[in-house]
Amino acid sequence: MNVQTKEGSSRMKLEFTKMQGAGNDYVYFNCLDREFPEGIDPSALSRRLSDRHFGIGGDGIALIMPSATCDFRMRLFNADGSEAPMCGNASRCIGRFVYDRGYTDKTEFTLETMSGVKHIFINRSENGDVSVGVDIGRASFEPADVPAVLPCSADEFEVDGDKAVVVSVGTAHCVIFSEEIDGYPLESVATGLVSRGLFPDGVNTEIVRVEKDGLYARVFERGSGETLACGTGASASVAAAVRLGFFPHGKKIPVKMPGGTITVTVTKDFTVLMEGPTAVVFEGTVDV
Repeated sequence: MNVQTKEGSSRMKLEFTKMQGAGNDYVYFNCLDREFPEGIDPSALSRRLSDRHFGIGGDGIALIMPSATCDFRMRLFNADGSEAPMCGNASRCIGRFVYDRGYTDKTEFTLETMSGVKHIFINRSENGDVSVGVDIGRASFEPADVPAVLPCSADEFEVDGDKAVVVSVGTAHCVIFSEEIDGYPLESVATGLVSRGLFPDGVNTEIVRVEKDGLYARVFERGSGETLACGTGASASVAAAVRLGFFPHGKKIPVKMPGGTITVTVTKDFTVLMEGPTAVVFEGTVDV
């Protein structure tokens, strides 16, 4: 990270890269060459920079860091300043960043996150297009792993008459299946699930419609609100759909979200693999 300070002043400028995966956008700070400055609180910085009117705008900030156990490490902060254990799209964007900038020449490498080690895959097509995949890990439907406090012991329950499934893919999710999702009151339902005490640590909530060739989903992320896409949300949605028998194991399932499409595959042991495009939006410096 290049840090510029004004002579005789405590003000500081940090270089950043804004990237998006299917519209899920974060502000990335490269901490591989230089540590993130000790005097700056990343939580407060995320709240400030995520504001789409008075900041850079985004779903949060991500720090790309060295790791003692993996090739790289990610720290991720939501728009409200809370630290997130994992984000599929941010993991993919970091994979593209370190590969394009020459920090690795490997097309398969590891990323340390708060929810464990994730494996990143760089896939380049014959025409030169690059997509980035990530092994999310095994999905768990045990309410205790989410955690969720449900009215029954099973992982399935009803939300306003619609079938819902709780699933952990390194982050907590409640996937609700419905035919009508465009006008669905996602924010009020998502916040209501938490206020009712069903998810003591909060939850990401998906409203999903099963289509012939895949899923269509909207996502409300804890700490950021409704986002254009969510990698772990897409992963949780497909895992839940496979569990309910809508799709078979081992098939690539496209998940269409307002910001774009992500492809998810769920193996027989419910290991989840997701893949999709990433892009740099712009780069710059910010005065902190």
